[in-house]
Amino acid sequence: MISANHSFPGYGPAVTKSPDKKPATQPLKSHESPHPFDEQGVGAAAVYCSDGRFGEQMYDFLHQRLGLPRYDRVAVPGGAACMAGHMMVYHEAAALDRQLSLLITSHELKKVVLIAHENCGFYKSLWIATTPLEQQLAQDLKKAADQIRSHHPRVEVEAYFSRKLEGQVRFEKWDVTPSR
Repeated sequence: MISANHSFPGYGPAVTKSPDKKPATQPLKSHESPHPFDEQGVGAAAVYCSDGRFGEQMYDFLHQRLGLPRYDRVAVPGGAACMAGHMMVYHEAAALDRQLSLLITSHELKKVVLIAHENCGFYKSLWIATTPLEQQLAQDLKKAADQIRSHHPRVEVEAYFSRKLEGQVRFEKWDVTPSR
């Protein structure tokens, strides 16, 4: 059960689900958000895996720890992993590169945050030889950061790895400094 006192930071209370309450049976005709629209720029983009099990923790990390109350979200299976040069996801890489370039250019972004997570299902479909998964994730984040910098040299790129630890999710900063 998700209780009403859990919320996505900046998004109000989460929906309460209870086994004794059924969802409304009438179709939704419209909804007006209580949050006003803000015309100000966002300044950053976050690229992370679309795995919903990490959703609330991602919002918490980006809002509370990194201080990004507003950012462009790019949530796709595997996050930025497709930008690491894996041939099986060539088309996904091209699409993500175009989408991210559009956001960086049109929103004048100064920062891109890349986040990977342990046991990512995206990698189950990739052949990564004998490289341990965590090592492959580190290599892929580095390659993705280099790819972003090659097209947008003024954009700061940070990378993080999230892992489950005793029922919680811990975010660790990983080094993706430019290759020399």
